[in-house]
Amino acid sequence: MTGQNAPSRHERGRDERRVTVVPNGPVLVEGPVELVTEDGVTHTSGRFVVAVCACRRSKRYPFCDTSHRKRVRSDDSPSAQDDSR
Repeated sequence: MTGQNAPSRHERGRDERRVTVVPNGPVLVEGPVELVTEDGVTHTSGRFVVAVCACRRSKRYPFCDTSHRKRVRSDDSPSAQDDSR
């Protein structure tokens, strides 16, 4: 928020949360958090930092289980087979 009527950091107090977007990874949210998914189900976590899945590969969705780290290696790509250079 900006402007004269915006609450100060002190006034926002405990409701303020830091959210960090990790490139090619999860979204880290200072907890505790309550997440509502698109199907209306509410998920809660009391952890001090919660990793929210951004790739939708997690078996624990909406929470991250590091599935984003698993990469499929493609040796069939043309650049991988071209040894003429």
